[in-house]
Amino acid sequence: MRYIEGFVGAVPTANREIYRQHALSGAPLFTEYGAARLVEAWGDDVPDGKINDFKTAVQAEPEETVVFSWFEYPSKDVRDAATSRMFADPRMKELGATMPFDGKRMIIGGFQVFVDEGPGGDMGYADGYLVAVPEANREAYLALAAKMAPFFVECGALRVVEAWADDVPEGKVTDYRRAVIAKPDETVVFSFVEWPSREIRNEGWKKMMETTSGESAEEMPFDGARMIYGGFMPILDIASGTQAAGRKVA
Repeated sequence: MRYIEGFVGAVPTANREIYRQHALSGAPLFTEYGAARLVEAWGDDVPDGKINDFKTAVQAEPEETVVFSWFEYPSKDVRDAATSRMFADPRMKELGATMPFDGKRMIIGGFQVFVDEGPGGDMGYADGYLVAVPEANREAYLALAAKMAPFFVECGALRVVEAWADDVPEGKVTDYRRAVIAKPDETVVFSFVEWPSREIRNEGWKKMMETTSGESAEEMPFDGARMIYGGFMPILDIASGTQAAGRKVA
């Protein structure tokens, strides 16, 4: 089963192209060690929340933009082996020494995929989500996610992925649990929806809201007030075995 290494960071807006080039330079290392796909997505429609949001999750400054990224591995075993080997690689140390952002505020974690729906295709936009789900409601959340994923695809999405926290370490400054203000009995879910474009995403959401407008939020197996969400423009999307340099956004 696929495994996701998820990242959320705050990057100086002026460093967007420098950040993209930095990520591009590291891509051969990660694919060499087994990553099947690398995605870097730049904050585009990241709203402020009443309780929490992507900006507060990484303590973003006014001149910084939130980046939502993920690596896809064939399995947890491949990811774990890659992690142990990469940190002994001099190229990894060089990447760490030249990061064009504050790595101390970057959130990192491993997630086990439990929903992967849709035909896939050329992604032009992505919605990203972080959710705190009570462990006792795990089955209810899995059922809800499995029900909603085909609906997203019906409304134009290329792919829907939901992944349950597996290796989410506590950070000194920021981490996933603090991002969603998780309680001791809650687990973090990392999810994303891939769309062909922002326009199709906006139309898809309009259709979904019209269809579900009468449904009660009380049925949700999690606290929606603490759910973090936002829209992101991909600036790098590389699949293992290709020479694609990803999408550059002007």
